[in-house]
Amino acid sequence: MSVKTNFKYWVFTFSLILTASTNLAVAQSGNLTDTTASVFSMKDMQEIVLRNHPIVKQAALLSLEAKAKVMTALGNFDPSIKASFSRKNFGGTEYYNHWDSELKVPLWLAGADLNIGYDRNVGVYNNPETQTSPSGLTGLGLSIPLGQGFLIDARRSTLRQSKIMVDFAEAEKIKQINSVWYNAGKDYWNWYYAYQQYVYINNGVNLAYTRFLALRQQVLLGDKPPIDSVEAAITVQDRRVQLQSSTIELQNTRLLLSNNLWDKDGKPQELPENAVPENDSIPPNILSTLKLDSLVSVADDRHPDLLKLRRQGEQLNVERRYRQEMLKPKLNVTGSFLSSRRDLWAYVPDRYDFRIPNYKVGIDLTFPFFLRAERGKLREIKIQQTELEYNLEQTGREISTNIFTSFNELKGYQNQLALQTQNVTNQKILVSGELQKFAFGESTLFLINSRESKLIDMQIKRAEIISSFQKSLATFYYNAGTRQIFADSSFK
Repeated sequence: MSVKTNFKYWVFTFSLILTASTNLAVAQSGNLTDTTASVFSMKDMQEIVLRNHPIVKQAALLSLEAKAKVMTALGNFDPSIKASFSRKNFGGTEYYNHWDSELKVPLWLAGADLNIGYDRNVGVYNNPETQTSPSGLTGLGLSIPLGQGFLIDARRSTLRQSKIMVDFAEAEKIKQINSVWYNAGKDYWNWYYAYQQYVYINNGVNLAYTRFLALRQQVLLGDKPPIDSVEAAITVQDRRVQLQSSTIELQNTRLLLSNNLWDKDGKPQELPENAVPENDSIPPNILSTLKLDSLVSVADDRHPDLLKLRRQGEQLNVERRYRQEMLKPKLNVTGSFLSSRRDLWAYVPDRYDFRIPNYKVGIDLTFPFFLRAERGKLREIKIQQTELEYNLEQTGREISTNIFTSFNELKGYQNQLALQTQNVTNQKILVSGELQKFAFGESTLFLINSRESKLIDMQIKRAEIISSFQKSLATFYYNAGTRQIFADSSFK
């Protein structure tokens, strides 16, 4: 080789190495590293989400709201007192002097009302029907609906339905909490996958860059052709592009996970910069601990959707009884024993005291001829009950099917994980062997990069399977109407 040709060769080699070194050094300086990482586990997130999440706090208000409605319905049984007074005096003549007062105590039994009243109606121009002696009249009696309203009336129906809705609200609360935890779990395992993907690609960048530095020295010493350093530089740049993409994905999944994090004062929190997800260990016997048949049985008894439908059925049963009661004629009987006494200790002749001959009684009867409104409402309730029965059957079957489907997915992911773990182990052996061959000059840089890229892809695929397994596990519990419970956390 001539001196001129040799000089051009080394100038070209130096230019390639210098350009690649400068570009890769700038790229390498952007790597994300953190030596003070702290594990943020599912246990830690459970403590934060179930204690501070606004939707969880909002769900707790559902039961309180339902209990408040029970109190409102109980108000229909509150005793009430009313009184009225009117008087007319003109030209020295007292035309009338009216005082009417009554204490009304609603009773649960037979829809009756206990009435205690005192009337004093005197004056020159009083209605003889209501006129009393100057001392007035005291009445003690009952008002009983012997027809419509005897077995159940509006106030008893409202109270019973409001008590049923307490259980309905409790089921809805559980459903909302389960939904929040389910979505938070999926966000967590998406973050886990993005983090693992970033770690593996970043390791690949570091390995490629380290190999490039070694090849650069060999090229400068004349042991390797310059084209090898260019190929090594291209590999670093290609993996760096992948790293940039995975970095963006990791940042986005961190933001989505942070949506579930709130402090005790209701202020949104961000996932700490040094937080990393928990390790990827999955117990090999985890499926045997799930107790599928037992969980299906529990879901049939306690799934929030089924509980809500059953409570709706109980509510419709109460409403149906009430509507059947409305088909009866209205027959209200009111009776009171009368006395001229004003208090318990005053002397009153027996003739004017509470005795059987001293009474006031009244009967009201009302009965529509066709009862079309009542019959139409009853038919509507019956149709709603039939619809609810169909809905309950279909929902129960869908829940059972979803549980078995999730379990099948778990088995599939577990088998895939075992195979993929073995594939990763074998690929590591293959990469290690290829590196040894390359050291002895029996392999090429292209083969090493190819084996190494394949290993990174396999590791990322394994992380994806773990993420999918954990999300399917969360789906499995969610479909069963419950959630996975973790022990106390230790994240600070």
